[in-house]
Amino acid sequence: MYAVIDVGSFQFKVAEGDIIDAPSIDIEPGQTMDIDKVLLIANGEEVKIGTPYVTGAKVSFEVVRHLRDEKDISFFFRKRKDTRKTIGHRQELTALKVAKITA
Repeated sequence: MYAVIDVGSFQFKVAEGDIIDAPSIDIEPGQTMDIDKVLLIANGEEVKIGTPYVTGAKVSFEVVRHLRDEKDISFFFRKRKDTRKTIGHRQELTALKVAKITA
């Protein structure tokens, strides 16, 4: 059984036991949370597609930890102007472990 969910304007395909790195969520590690923005649920041959969300479906998560993504580097320059700029950015993430998928 797997589901496609919407977390922080990103879509993830998850199954029970998976760990995903979602955008930062303000919940302490060790706590649980439910997400009801389920776009699709598939159990073998049976598939439910939401319009836009599947009614009555939810995915339970356990917050594992908070982390930061790899650094993205942007480089900006103007030729013949002696202008250069390097900018780095690290996105704040939350690791979520899928505990249960209910339809």
